[in-house]
Amino acid sequence: MSQRSVERKRLRFVSDRMLGSLTRYLRFMGYDTLSANSLAEGNRREDTILLEIASRDGRVLLTRDRELAGRGREGGAVLVESEDVLEQVRQLSGMGLIEPELRMTRCSLCNALLHRATRREVHEADYAPRQFPDLEFFWCPRCRRLYWMGSHGRSLQKRIEAGVQGCDEPGSAPERRPP
Repeated sequence: MSQRSVERKRLRFVSDRMLGSLTRYLRFMGYDTLSANSLAEGNRREDTILLEIASRDGRVLLTRDRELAGRGREGGAVLVESEDVLEQVRQLSGMGLIEPELRMTRCSLCNALLHRATRREVHEADYAPRQFPDLEFFWCPRCRRLYWMGSHGRSLQKRIEAGVQGCDEPGSAPERRPP
């Protein structure tokens, strides 16, 4: 089964502005996740727009706003209870909405599908490690950023696993640096 066919079977999300970190985590886990942060700020209709996006695109709306969650209940909106991103991941996992596993399929910043980086893309990224021939590299065609599963990625996977089990371990995101 191809990466793209697996991608199509996963739930898709749209999140409000209060869930920026969760949005990035979901993208690291391979979930197509739109963010209200990509909308123009100050629009009084933003909640309505998020509900429309969720309905039109078949996305689950994730929000910290009780009123918005209530308005979107029929469409499957989820009130995210905690401010802590690992508790948020645990909540969504406990609800059966996600499988908390790190994947390198989406850009954490723009949500575009990543592809295996070509040799040229790796060599043109001056921030890419040069001494690790066994690493797999992934490229965002929209942001033009290179990703790889280095120590930061392994740390994030451990953090996700610990968070789902209810423990906190220090960690950070997979390595990604701007071109």
